[in-house]
Order: sequence, then structure tokens, then C-alpha cells
Amino acid sequence: MAYVTTYPYTNEVLKEYKSMSDEDVQKALDKAGKLYQEWKNKPVASRKYYLENVADLMLNNCDSLAKTIVKDMGKLYTEAVAEVKLSASIAKYYAENGEKFLAPKPLLTSAGNSWIENNPVGVVMCVEPWNFPYYQLMRVFATNFMAGNPVMVKHASNCPGCALAFEKIIKESGAPEAAYQNLFVSHEQIADIIADKRVQGVALTGSEKAGTHIAAEAGKNLKKSTMELGGNDVMVVLDDVDIKKAAKLAAYARLWNAGQVCVSSKRYIVEQSIADKFMTALKAEFAKYQPGDPMDENTTLAPLSSKGAQTKLDQQVQNAVKNGAKIEYGGGIPDMHGDFYNPTILSNISKDNPAYYEEFFGPVAQFYVAKDDADAVRIANDSNYGLGGSIVSKNHERASKMASKIDTGMVFINGITQVAYPELPFGGIKRSGYGRELGPDGIKSFVNQKLISITK
Repeated sequence: MAYVTTYPYTNEVLKEYKSMSDEDVQKALDKAGKLYQEWKNKPVASRKYYLENVADLMLNNCDSLAKTIVKDMGKLYTEAVAEVKLSASIAKYYAENGEKFLAPKPLLTSAGNSWIENNPVGVVMCVEPWNFPYYQLMRVFATNFMAGNPVMVKHASNCPGCALAFEKIIKESGAPEAAYQNLFVSHEQIADIIADKRVQGVALTGSEKAGTHIAAEAGKNLKKSTMELGGNDVMVVLDDVDIKKAAKLAAYARLWNAGQVCVSSKRYIVEQSIADKFMTALKAEFAKYQPGDPMDENTTLAPLSSKGAQTKLDQQVQNAVKNGAKIEYGGGIPDMHGDFYNPTILSNISKDNPAYYEEFFGPVAQFYVAKDDADAVRIANDSNYGLGGSIVSKNHERASKMASKIDTGMVFINGITQVAYPELPFGGIKRSGYGRELGPDGIKSFVNQKLISITK
């Protein structure tokens, strides 16, 4: 597998990186396994200082870290800065709360004096994506670091600069070298790593296809895994909204990070009585997003991550139209350099159209009209995915009742699906995967919740 930085704005190949040999991988496993043995009997608090350093180093190096994101995958510089700051906040959150979250929990029982301890389990192998190249790493690193599990990471092949920059931050924090190890490895090598007895956990964020493959490898080797996969999230717009404000929120919910977000609002479900007015307002908001240089603060739409991503998205749109969908706005590749795609709104998508159940990973939205609240829930749940979603309404009680009926791991009312708060758990159901990251329970994804009981 080639690890290459190709700047999506210019398509210039900036740097290529050498892949690791099998011998290199074994050395990394040896280091990680040794560190786990050292950490097993050390208190959680012994690692707090280093994670605090990680947070501070990220903030102190925010500009250079953000620029590395821009070069690797094309994110707007302003969004990249926000990602670096969010990653630092996750490190700070678990540094401050990790000891509390992992503290022994007494049990009320007639069996005798009993409690649950949260002990580390071993090395955790992580496979992470390019769309949030630091945030995704921090989600798995901060939790496992505090829990006492050394982390080995295979990052996306188009984000090698970010992979190395993150690893450098960990080393500069003073943490043990094997606490976090970046691996430039092949798919075959990943399978061998998962099979290694020192690896006791597997975490993946990525596509449904990648998740199916990695989950199978983990299952075959009886290793616990967490999978955060694709999404086809809805934004339900009820008939009591301020249409202009709702349209502005809806546009941002779809187009931030060029629409390359698993939890962005990919399907608008709008109640019938306001559908036409909302479509008009939505088009006006989409028109405000302008592609350009990601480093320019006036640019509001970033390029897609690669030429391949651009081609795939265009083919999906064309196939949707061939099967009866209507382009209400946008469509096509703009006449400019860079891997951009025009912000697009599709309507008239029937259930026999492949687009109905597909995830469009880019600035393409689907528009559906619902007869009432019950119909909106029906459309929302008619999906193979179940990651997140949102509801826009002035009536919080009405929206809350609807949220309880939507089959996803997360529902947000009057806001986009949030990734900006470390304390909120993240994850989905159905083909969107299983397990949770972040929040008080995310730190327990790979711990041995050991019962200790003193018999009467």
C-alpha cells in the first residue's frame, strides 16, 4: 500500500513514504507488548501528566498541525484549526477525568464485599480514516492511553503527514515510545497484527466495506472490536420552524468538511406544508458556498480528499439521475483545478433507486417530503444505517418524542450531529457499526471489567 500526500487543491504529489517491513512490525509489537506489561500494575494517574502535555503541545503547534491536514486531505484551514483544538480538548478531558471513570465500582450484593475493577487488556490495533485525521486518532489514543493499553495505528494512506505529526506530538509529550506507534502497513499485515496474541482490541472508523473486513479478522481471532462505519443521517425539518434559520443550519450540516462526514445531514426530510418554501431557502444557502483555496479564509467549500473521491461521487449522482432522481440544484464537477464537486440537492428518489440506500460522501444532499411526523420517522428509519440524525423544531417536546422513535445511536434537536464535545458518546447501530467512543463509557471500550468479591 502506497502512503502518499497528494494535495487535493492542486493534485501535486508532495511526498511519498516508505512502507514498513514485517520485521519492523514485529519490533513495534514487541515494544507495545513490553509496555503493556509495565503498565499493568501502574495506577491510571501515572499517565495523566503526559496526556496533559499532549493537549498543550497540540495547541502550541496548532498552525503547523492544521496546515498538515490541509495538505494531506484538503480540509479548509479554518476547519483544520478547529479540529486540532477539538483533539486537544479530548486529551484534556480524559487527562482530567480518566482516573475517575476507571475507578473501582462497589457493588451492592448479598454475596459479600464486591467491586468491579477496570484493568487494561493489552495492545489495541486501530484503523483510522482521513476525514478527521487528528480527531479520529485522539478518540482512540486518549482513552486507551489512560486505560493502560498501548495503541498501534494504521492511518489512511492519503494522510501520512498527519499520522507522523500526531506520533511526533506523543513522543514530545514524554510518554513512552510504544504508547502510540504509527504503522505504514498493508492490509495483509493488519490481519497478521490482529492475530498476534499481544493485541487484545481492534478499533476501526471508516467505510462499511473496511469495517466488514476488519471486524471479520477480529472475530476470527476472538478479539473485541468497535466499529464506527458509514451513515446516511437525516435532518427532519418540522412544520413549525423558522424556514430561513433552518435552511442555513441544514446547508452547514451537509457541506462542512466538503460533506465528507459520516454524521453530516445527508437526507433532508421536510414536512409537506413547508417543503417548497424550504427548498427555495435551501438553494439560496447552498449558493453561498464557494470553492477555492483551502488556505484562504474566504473559501467556504473545500475540495474532496482525492480525485478518486471526486470521480466516485460524480458517478453516484449520474447513476441516481439515470434511475429517476432530479437535480434540484448544482450537480457535476466545476470547471476549475482541484478535486471539487458542486454542492448538489437531489429529489424524487424512489426506493428502487440505488441512491435511496447509498451514502454520498461529499456535498450531495437528498430531499424527501413527509406527510406528517409519523411519515418522517418512517422515512428516517428506512435505512441500512443508524449512526446519527437531527430534528429541527420550535417544539422541544414534539421533537423529543420523535427522537425516541428514530433508530440511530444519536439524535440532536436544533443542531447538527455533534462531534465537538468529548463528554458526548459517539456511535451507531445497524450497518453503522457498534460500540461507543468518547464520553464516560468510551474509555471502557477495551478494559477488563473484573469482578473481585470477598465471600462472606
